[in-house]
Amino acid sequence: MVVAGLVLAGVAALIHGYIFYLESVVWTAPRTRAVFGIRSEQDALTTRTLAFNQGFYNLFLAVAVVAGIVVVAAGATAIGATLVFTGAGTMVAAGAVLLISRPAMARAALIQGLPPLLGVVALAVGLTG
Repeated sequence: MVVAGLVLAGVAALIHGYIFYLESVVWTAPRTRAVFGIRSEQDALTTRTLAFNQGFYNLFLAVAVVAGIVVVAAGATAIGATLVFTGAGTMVAAGAVLLISRPAMARAALIQGLPPLLGVVALAVGLTG
């Protein structure tokens, strides 16, 4: 279960790396605007700085999870699991905030929140079992 939890957390890190790319690199692109429901290029330009900053939050969460996976693999399970639980747990919380604040984005909230939730649960079961 530990391996399954780390794999699911790794998937969550990849997703959040992609979210970073969307928010911080290609925010004003038509496809990205469609993903986030931004109607006009002007709206994207107006919110670009906010999205850029938010994208880095997503990147930092992904980095924490990847660092945790590496540390667990190196044998420091408690430290690595702490990093994974912190990064992935925050991803879950952010997905919940998205779902509560914008129910129309339920699909995005599930994409953002379900893999890290499953990873956290599997890792917790694996470490306590």
